[in-house]
Amino acid sequence: MVRTFPFLLLFATCMGLGAATAVPATLSASASTTHAALRDGDGEARLQRIYTLAAQGERRRALEQAQDLVRDYPHFQLAQWVYAELLAASIRPEQGASARPHTQATTTDLDNEARLRLKALRERPPPGTIPAQFLHLPSSTRHAIAVDASRARLYLLENTGKGLRVVADYYTSVGKLGVEKHAEGDMRTPLGVYFINGSIDAKQLRDFYGNGALTLNYPNPYDQRRGKTGSGIWLHGTPPDQFVRAPQATDGCIVLANADLTRLLRTVQIRSTPVVIARQLAWVSPQSLQADSQNFAQHLQAWQQAKSQGDMGKLMSFYAADFTSYGIDLNQWRSTLQREVRQLNGRSLQLKELSYLHWHSDASEDTMVVTFGEVAQGTRSGPIKRQYWLRQGGQWKIFFEGVIG
Repeated sequence: MVRTFPFLLLFATCMGLGAATAVPATLSASASTTHAALRDGDGEARLQRIYTLAAQGERRRALEQAQDLVRDYPHFQLAQWVYAELLAASIRPEQGASARPHTQATTTDLDNEARLRLKALRERPPPGTIPAQFLHLPSSTRHAIAVDASRARLYLLENTGKGLRVVADYYTSVGKLGVEKHAEGDMRTPLGVYFINGSIDAKQLRDFYGNGALTLNYPNPYDQRRGKTGSGIWLHGTPPDQFVRAPQATDGCIVLANADLTRLLRTVQIRSTPVVIARQLAWVSPQSLQADSQNFAQHLQAWQQAKSQGDMGKLMSFYAADFTSYGIDLNQWRSTLQREVRQLNGRSLQLKELSYLHWHSDASEDTMVVTFGEVAQGTRSGPIKRQYWLRQGGQWKIFFEGVIG
């Protein structure tokens, strides 16, 4: 049998884990914990501490902590594998092989999982940066989620008075055949800007889905525009006998450890929490997004002004020729807009709780996903609408608009 753990030790050392490495605050290592007290991120934090100890040559402490880890997380297969290799290294070679547990996961899967977890420890998002898709979020949107498929990583961001900041990040599993979903059953995870549109309690699901599920609005209008099919893309947990899955092991959903999913279930807001799923996230300073944000804001304000003034010619110029809204084409939409303009009766239109998220697709298309409450001056409430804009020839055009709440 090929011995893989020495390679992982070498990998950990090359990544600097042999030095005094600080585990990120969101993944702070803990002492041995009871099963009832297990919390999100704990299993990974403790595994990373074991790697650090082993790379520093403290094999006995690493073995002791690995033994505690597999006791608390008996279905954490990577932890079982690391524990077995540490145990094998501490006894006679002829006994080492029998010390390794049988595991459902292949050695390649575990190796890939280990690489991704170690990489996530060392290559953190630079301080003060955010994913480039988040141009503007209102204060009422308290959290956002970003998934980096290349790193098998989900980031939970909190929207604070000073902007977005990462408050937790978790290992995830995506589709068996990777990302960029095109069709029903293609075993791929979609890429794009989505929103959590529902929560399903574990009692309503098979054990396969673990502690529950958060549903996404796939296919969104941009997906539908590109002819993509399929449905039922969820964020969900794992069965009781499984801690996590291999990096690419789902039918298209995003799967997390149950404790990590529970944190999301308790945190996110249905309908308003955005979920960006990217092949690879670009982390940038918020200041670097200001130019794109201001440029688009000018187009949105011009649309708002045209509708407030009842200028139908100007208003219609903002819509793409192939516009659709829940089966309604552009000609039918004109009638809808005329009715809405009459209802305004000369009052200005206000956009409340405005958000816009930028998506640059693999097809080199720029889209903007805009959500707002449409409120006439002098009134307290109005419909919540979402628009999808596409940059065409240097101009932004709306190809979908509809009420979502």
